[in-house]
Amino acid sequence: MNRFVDRLLAMLLLAIGMLCFTRVYFALGGAGEGFAFARLAFFGVAGVVSALAALLFWAGLLPGRSTHDPKTPLFGRGAELQPAGRPRLRRLLAVVPFLAVLALVADQFSPWSRQPQDAGKSLIAEQTVPSAPGGQDVTSAPAPEPEAIQPPAPASPSGVALAPPVSPPEPAPAPAAPPQTVAPLPQAPPPQPTEPNGHREPVVWLAVAPDGHSIMSASTDRTIKLWDIDGKRLIRTLGIHKDMARTALFLPDGARALTAGDDGEIVLRQLADGTVLHVFSSGQNGGVNKLAISPDGKRAVSGHDTGRVIVWDIEKGSVLHVMPGHDWSISGVAVSPDGTRAISGSIEGTLKLWDIATGKQLRSWHGHERGPYGVVFMADGRHLITGSGDYTIKLWDLDSGREVRRLEGHSGTVYALALSTDGKRLLSGSLDGTARLWDMETGSETALFDSRSGPIYAVAFAADGTVLTGGYDRTIRDWPAGGGDGVVLFAGAPD
Repeated sequence: MNRFVDRLLAMLLLAIGMLCFTRVYFALGGAGEGFAFARLAFFGVAGVVSALAALLFWAGLLPGRSTHDPKTPLFGRGAELQPAGRPRLRRLLAVVPFLAVLALVADQFSPWSRQPQDAGKSLIAEQTVPSAPGGQDVTSAPAPEPEAIQPPAPASPSGVALAPPVSPPEPAPAPAAPPQTVAPLPQAPPPQPTEPNGHREPVVWLAVAPDGHSIMSASTDRTIKLWDIDGKRLIRTLGIHKDMARTALFLPDGARALTAGDDGEIVLRQLADGTVLHVFSSGQNGGVNKLAISPDGKRAVSGHDTGRVIVWDIEKGSVLHVMPGHDWSISGVAVSPDGTRAISGSIEGTLKLWDIATGKQLRSWHGHERGPYGVVFMADGRHLITGSGDYTIKLWDLDSGREVRRLEGHSGTVYALALSTDGKRLLSGSLDGTARLWDMETGSETALFDSRSGPIYAVAFAADGTVLTGGYDRTIRDWPAGGGDGVVLFAGAPD
């Protein structure tokens, strides 16, 4: 699509260049006395620039501002390898022809554009004026001014016509000053609240404790924080990773947590004081993009930026399986409600179903045009929900691999999904800055939550059914389940 747009733009620029060259040609070919040198030079340069821009756009040598490549992660070291594009040169080579179009229009309809035409008319008039009697040349004589029609002046007693008295012209009244309207300056948006102990960078993960009284958050500032929902306060910074933190999950016992990040470590922590109980290191398998835990808390499944999926035995502190089935970085993982299967998705859109006990691949299919970042199982274990970089949310039948339903409405990557405990409501968070609530029975959108402050990277349901979001603005917000404005539950740190 972008290639087609560039070629269409190239044809338009070529047409503009031809118009500029045509204008220069006619100016040089005659009747160009009124065509100033500056205008001649401008149209010549504009024609050259337009033709050059047309050639570059046609050849695809002017890529626009870089967008997210489906085969690169949104965060971490891999994100730095995205092509930069040439947006400034692209804008420059598009603005000059646009100015040329404005100049062509102005040159066609402005008063100075009629000077060559008036000169031609004068030449024709001179050729058709009849000669004066006696061969007198009248072409060089100035044309008489037309006389104003005056009423006849009354005759004087002497019979000599008297000229009408001439009165001095009255001075024209000074124009009144036009009324002025002063536009008020727009009001600045109210400043966001800040909290010294808040996150200093985007919040990319949220998890609600089994008892519903606390929240864990992970941030690109490398920290994991534990918050008290009831008291609306920070309990403690639970831990700090060596690199960007990605995931923080409560274990079913409510006393421990697993956290993971780009440093390739999965850390088992004590919630009471943050004590590190065990460190699972992925070694050469790369950073941990996503992490999921089985319902019984005995197994963990991690997805890595090398494309590998690893099954861990949490109780024994060991590796069960390393599954190298993906060719691209993992964007999402989930474990089935019965703990027997896992799903993984990679950034180019491939989904794979695994048997956790054996590490064997059960099914593989290309589910999206871009990475599925949000992945959750339905309660029956036979259906899967994925949210993707192609802006869609899809419901899959795992027995057949068939798409059952598609939910559309987001205008950016669907980065996070959360399913209510009864399985009837789905919450999605997107890089378009909104979170949306969906009815899973009808597939309809029931509520919209607009952050107005940048992408949303994390979503969760609070114990009371309200909606929690975390995102680019570093805050954790609480939204009414029926829609409407949210409140900042935990603010980010000051800039």
